[in-house]
Amino acid sequence: MDVPIIGEYKIRTMAKAFGIPTENRPMKEIAIDLADVLLEDLSRTEPDVYRTIKACAPPERQQVWEEMDILPISAYHEVFEAYHKSGCATDGDWESIMKQFLRCGLVFTFSGVVGTSIATDSLLGVGDRTTAKTNVGALKEGYVNIAVHGHLPVLVKEIVQTGYSEKFQKMAKDAGAKGIQFYGICCSGLSAMYRYAGVIPLSNAVSAEMVLATGALDLWVADVQEVYPSIMDVANCFKTVVVTTHDSGRLPGAEHIGYDHHHSNIEQTHEIAERIVTRAIESFQNRKGIPVSIPPYEIEAEVGFSVEYVCKHFGSMKPLADKLKNGEILGIVNMVGCNNPKVIYEKAICDVADVLLKNNILILTNGCASFPLLKMGYCQTSELAYQRTGEKLRKFCEEENLPPVWHVGECIDNTRSSGIFGGIAQVAGKKIYEMPYAFTSPEWSNEKGIDAALGFRLMGVSSYHCVEAQVTGSQKVMEFLKYSTKDTLGSVMYVDVEPVALGEKIVEDIKAKRKALGWE
Repeated sequence: MDVPIIGEYKIRTMAKAFGIPTENRPMKEIAIDLADVLLEDLSRTEPDVYRTIKACAPPERQQVWEEMDILPISAYHEVFEAYHKSGCATDGDWESIMKQFLRCGLVFTFSGVVGTSIATDSLLGVGDRTTAKTNVGALKEGYVNIAVHGHLPVLVKEIVQTGYSEKFQKMAKDAGAKGIQFYGICCSGLSAMYRYAGVIPLSNAVSAEMVLATGALDLWVADVQEVYPSIMDVANCFKTVVVTTHDSGRLPGAEHIGYDHHHSNIEQTHEIAERIVTRAIESFQNRKGIPVSIPPYEIEAEVGFSVEYVCKHFGSMKPLADKLKNGEILGIVNMVGCNNPKVIYEKAICDVADVLLKNNILILTNGCASFPLLKMGYCQTSELAYQRTGEKLRKFCEEENLPPVWHVGECIDNTRSSGIFGGIAQVAGKKIYEMPYAFTSPEWSNEKGIDAALGFRLMGVSSYHCVEAQVTGSQKVMEFLKYSTKDTLGSVMYVDVEPVALGEKIVEDIKAKRKALGWE
C-alpha cells in the first residue's frame, strides 16, 4: 500500500521507547519493526512480555498489575479466553471472571487504544492546533457534500485528499456543483479535522440522523463502529447514497466500495477513494431538487491539542505542573464517552463541565462527548468560554491564549490525555494515581465506554458517570466495579444520575487528592 509515512518523529520516538534500533536505518525498516511489535501484542500465542505495556505503562503500574496477576498474553488470547471463561458451565468464580475482565481492559487500553494511536500518528502524523468550524449550520448548500463516519482514518485520509484534488474539484464543478466539501461524524471527522484543512465536524454518532435530515448530504461514508443501521431509513428519504467500506461494518441497502474480508485489496486504497468520490458526484446530480434545510447554527472551535502541542506551547510539562501545584489549575479531568438515550442528549456532559470549569478544573476531551463542548463554545478562546470558568482558570487561559477545554481528538486519543497526565506527574515527581486527576464519561452507553473508563481506572484514576453500568444483575460485580478496586488499583467508579452532583463529587475528590499531596 503506497501511503506515505507522515509521522516520522512519532516513529523515531516510539521506536526508542520500544528499544528498536534507529541509527543509520531507513525509515520504512524502523516503521516495519514498530508495526511488527504492535501486531505481536495483538496476536501472541505463547506467554511473553507485552511490549506495548512494557514500553508505555509506568513501572509502578506494571508492578501493581503483576501482583494482581492481570498482565495479559496478547489481545486476541485474552478476548478468546474471556469467551471461554464465560461459556456454558466453565468458570463459575466471579472473582476469576473479573480478573479476566481486567486483563481485557489492559489489552483494550494498550493495543486497542495506545497501539492504534501510535500507528495512526506514525502513519498520518499527529496534527497540530487549528481552528475548525462545527455544528450543522456549517453545512454548505450547492456543494458535493460528503460525510465521513466511523474510525478508519487511512481510507478517510485518501478520500479527503482525492476529493480536494484539482481533478475531482473540476469534475464536481462540471457537474454543476460549487466544489466538494467534507464533513465529519463521530471519530472519523475528529481524526480528519485537525490533520486536513476544511473537514468540518458536525455531530457525534447518536445525532447522525439529524445531519442526514437536513437533506444536504450527497454521500455518507460509513466505515466501522457506531454507524447505526437506522441511518439507512433517513438516507433513503433524501436519496443520500450510503457507502460502506469495511467488511466488519455492513449496512442493509448500502453500497459497498471498500476492503474485502481479507483486506487483499488494500493496495487499491487510492482507487477505492476515487470510486467513492466519483459516486458522490453522481449522487449530487441525481439529487437535484431534493429539499435542503440547514439550521443557522455554526461555531468555531480550537482543536488539535496533543502531548506534542503542549510541549511546544509551554516548552515542557513543567509550567503546567507548576500551575497545578500552586492551585491556578485545581485539577485536570478527561471528559469523554458516547451518548446515552437514557439521559437528556448531551446535557449531562455540559452540566458536569460547567461545575468543573467554575472550580478552576481544566478539561481534556475527545470522542463523542466532545461534540457538545465544541458546539456550545467551550473550546474557544473567547468570552463565551471564559465566562464559564473560575477566576484562576480564566486568568491562566487568557494569559496563555488557551481554551478552558482542550480538544485532543478522537476516541483513541485518550492516549493523548493519558500522555498529558503522565507527563505532568513525571515532572511533578508524583505517581499518576496521586495526582488531582479524574476521568468522566457522563453519558457512557456501550462496551467501549466501559473500557475507556477501565483504562484510566487501571492507571489509578477514578471514573465518574451519570448512568449505571449494565451489570446490575450481580451485586458482587457491581461492588467490584465501583469500590473493591480501591485497594488494588487505587481507583473507584462513582455513579450519580444528577450531573451537577456528579461534578461536585469530582471537585470534592480532586480537593482530597490535593490535600493528600500537601497542595492545599
